[in-house]
Amino acid sequence: MKVVIFGATGMVGQGVLRECLLAPDVELVQTVGRTATGGGEAKLREVVHANFLDFSAVEERLHGFDACFFCLGVSSLGMNEADYTRITYDYTMAAARTLAKLNPGMVFTYVTGTGTDSSEKGRTMWARVKGRTENQLQTLGFKATYLFRPGAILPLHGIEPKDSRLRTLYRLTRPLWRMARAAWPNRVASTETIGLAMLGVLRRGAAKPIVDPPDIEAIARRERGQR
Repeated sequence: MKVVIFGATGMVGQGVLRECLLAPDVELVQTVGRTATGGGEAKLREVVHANFLDFSAVEERLHGFDACFFCLGVSSLGMNEADYTRITYDYTMAAARTLAKLNPGMVFTYVTGTGTDSSEKGRTMWARVKGRTENQLQTLGFKATYLFRPGAILPLHGIEPKDSRLRTLYRLTRPLWRMARAAWPNRVASTETIGLAMLGVLRRGAAKPIVDPPDIEAIARRERGQR
C-alpha cells in the first residue's frame, strides 16, 4: 500500500506516521507539509510545500496513492472564524479535491474531533467548521471517506504537541493522562491507537464513516489481533 500523510509533524500525524512506517504492508509513506519530518526511513518520501490553498505545483507527486491520512489541524483557541476556516476547511478541501481528481480509488481519512457539528448550525465555531469540512469531504467521490472523531489523546513514544502551551500542559499532567487512558480506553485514545485504527479502516473498512472514540479503540484492538 502507498499512503500520503498531511500534518505529519503534528501530534496525531506523528503517531500515524510511526504506525505507517512500522507496518510491513505499507511500501511507501509520503508526507506533505511546510516542513519535513526529518525521518530517514527507506520507505519515507517527503514533499515540502508552502501553499496549502493550491497544490498544482506538486500534483505530479500526488498520483498513485491508496490512502490519505489527513491529520493537519490547529486549536481554535484564540482564533477568529475566518482564520480557523482557512486552515481547517480551505486547506483540507484544496488537498482533498486535488487528491480526488488524481486518485479516485483512494480511501480518505480525516481527523476531526468529538463534538463536531454535522448540522453546521450550532453555537460552537470550531464544531461548525469541522462539520462543514466533514460534510463536504463526503461529496468528493473517494472510494471511502472516514471521519475520525477522537476525544482526549495521549501522546506516546516520545511524541508531544507542537503548541508550546499544550506541550507544557501534557508534560505536567502526563501521569494523569496515562491513568485516564488505562481507566477509560474508549474515551481517551492514544497516538498509537489512532494510527493503528487509520491503517485498519484502510485494510478492512469500518461499519460507518464517522469513527468515534470507542470505534477507534475497537479497530486498533482488531489490528493488534491481526499481527
